[in-house]
Amino acid sequence: MRRLPIYFLVDVSESMVGEPIEQVQNGMRTIIQELRVDPYALETAFVSVIAFAGKATSLSPLTELYKFYPPTFPVGGGTSLGAAMNYLMDDLDKSIQKTTLEVKGDWKPIIFLFTDGTPTDDVTAAFNRWNTNYKKSCNLIAISIGDNVNTQMLGQISDNVLRLKDTDSESFNQFFKWVTASIKATSVSVTDYSDDEVKLAPTTGINLEKVDTKQSCIIDENFVVLLGKCSNTKQNYLVKYAKRMSRVEMEGVGGFDTRLFKLVGAYPIDGEIYKKLSADGETNRSINSSEMRGVPTCPCCGNQLGVVVCECGNIMCVGDDLQSSCPWCGLEGTLSATGEGGVDVNRGRG
Repeated sequence: MRRLPIYFLVDVSESMVGEPIEQVQNGMRTIIQELRVDPYALETAFVSVIAFAGKATSLSPLTELYKFYPPTFPVGGGTSLGAAMNYLMDDLDKSIQKTTLEVKGDWKPIIFLFTDGTPTDDVTAAFNRWNTNYKKSCNLIAISIGDNVNTQMLGQISDNVLRLKDTDSESFNQFFKWVTASIKATSVSVTDYSDDEVKLAPTTGINLEKVDTKQSCIIDENFVVLLGKCSNTKQNYLVKYAKRMSRVEMEGVGGFDTRLFKLVGAYPIDGEIYKKLSADGETNRSINSSEMRGVPTCPCCGNQLGVVVCECGNIMCVGDDLQSSCPWCGLEGTLSATGEGGVDVNRGRG
């Protein structure tokens, strides 16, 4: 039986931390559970998962559906889509059985690309390689999670670019049902009709829309993500803020818009995996603390203040005892308030 390879190329950058990555995790379980009871998919589908942030890594090699178990998704710094595409293409070269005179190879692979941000690397060479050698022999479906994605850029590598407009739990549930239905329909098509062009399910009634990639789009940075380290456990965590625009009215002057970032939450992470997946080097990007609203408790030990900036520029947590030692540099000192102008804080890559 000829295989139908299905790849999930998933953005696990810092901006995905929290609910988005949890929704993808749950969605993958739903997809596999549904496909395992479908006789067509069970007979043909092989599944692989590749995660990418600043670097790309395989979370699961191409595996027969009944043997496949959804992996746990990590988080890293950066959104290196170019590196992810190169990793995918290298894996296709290694894993896909090509048709020869003696044997019929695999059906045309289906690749679902999930991303919520703008690439932090140069995608030019990878996109050229894809369009020259792989685009015609693969079905790539690019999914923009939210509005902070350059869909025009995704249109360079795929004719099927879709946007998940809302990112609440119900929208994610409907989206993953759509992914499942699309895989089922393609499995039937290859088995009964030997047609391996992807058969995307209708999007009627769900918050998923086909994007006209010829229209220009505006990219904005919707999130600020900070990397912290627990003073007690020495475990790393991420603190996520979302952009909010507010209107300020001044008598005699009129109104103007101001940008603030409101706390979303703080999340413990595996520091070693984060480092492995993150792009090399410093970001050289910062944000002033006066632009951020809300301070979380430490998600690792429960300390009252989860965002405290050391003189070394890194984030740590502090409890009721204001005397503390930085887990990054070892500096000991007493917590003090920042001035009216705030303090610059090192940002992650998002």
